[in-house]
Amino acid sequence: MADVAMFPLGSVLFPHTPVVLRVFEPRYLTMVGRLLDEEDPQFGIVLIERGHEAGGGDQRSGVGTMARLMQVQAGAEDIQIVAVGGDRVLVEEWLEDDPHPAARVSVLPRLTWDDALTPLLTEADRIVRRVLGRAAQVGPTAWDADTEISDDPVEAAWQLAAIAPLGEFDRFTLLQSTSMGALLRELIDLSLDMEPLLQPFAD
Repeated sequence: MADVAMFPLGSVLFPHTPVVLRVFEPRYLTMVGRLLDEEDPQFGIVLIERGHEAGGGDQRSGVGTMARLMQVQAGAEDIQIVAVGGDRVLVEEWLEDDPHPAARVSVLPRLTWDDALTPLLTEADRIVRRVLGRAAQVGPTAWDADTEISDDPVEAAWQLAAIAPLGEFDRFTLLQSTSMGALLRELIDLSLDMEPLLQPFAD
């Protein structure tokens, strides 16, 4: 287990996926400053299940993702950071804010690949991109249907989960997957469940 800085958000971060954050609260500015003193700056991101990102008093999920700090750009009143998702972690204990949130976490097992899952990955890719294309016809989406993903199958599976047009609680379900097969099957099912909701608008 390790004690790490934590950044609760209203969204889920998946492994092997980038995230851009605008940091303006003094406590998180302090967090970034401390991270920049580290050789390998990493912090945890967890989903806020209830409450707001700013000001504290939120209810946080118990599973999150470590984020490796890759880029920092300072503005007049805030800082923009770019990080990339790494290992999934289980929050064992929330620590006292000092001044930012922190927790004692343990690393969850990484999902492993089996070549027998290749057809399932191909199917997930096809369905996610189709549903994402329909979502783009309804309104702005965070990702394009032609977004490039990694050639590595494990990274690709997580990145497909990231670009799928799903709600945050569905995304949190995916984050908790215990096997690569379970992740891909759940991703397909959730995407297919979303498709009929977009059909009347897209057509």
